[in-house]
Amino acid sequence: MGSDSTGLARLSMSLPADLFRQLDLMVAERGLPSRSQLIAELIRHALTEHGSLMHPEEMFAGTITLVYRSERGRVRHQLSQTQAGYLKEVISSQHVVLEDDQSLEVLLVQGPAARLKELCDAIRRVRGVQQLELVTTTSLLPPLYDQGDEDIQSIGAPS
Repeated sequence: MGSDSTGLARLSMSLPADLFRQLDLMVAERGLPSRSQLIAELIRHALTEHGSLMHPEEMFAGTITLVYRSERGRVRHQLSQTQAGYLKEVISSQHVVLEDDQSLEVLLVQGPAARLKELCDAIRRVRGVQQLELVTTTSLLPPLYDQGDEDIQSIGAPS
């Protein structure tokens, strides 16, 4: 493995022929300029996932995407109750109604990896949840409010 002055390192690797063809197909289908871009994306994803497993106290931001059966609001109510136990972690949510009495919800979350995993596990226990995926990044949201900042004013308050 070598590196150059631009901060890039070269990696040479061997792959089974079928896996190599699938990789090239994926690069083409995504319209990417090179295999390197796709491989870097896949490695970043794997490193973030690994970090969340190996360092449960580390802070992550991300999304939880879930699909569930609406069942006259029962599931939505249980999901709201579950999320209420994670007010520090759930920044916002977006809900849309799908076909066949299903709903799609996306939660914007931030917190320690272990706490985000607990939230996902709690959501999975709600009967009617059919799919759930947590996607994280090590980049964090800026602080939403700093109590020590005296320049912050309420919306609509006179300056």
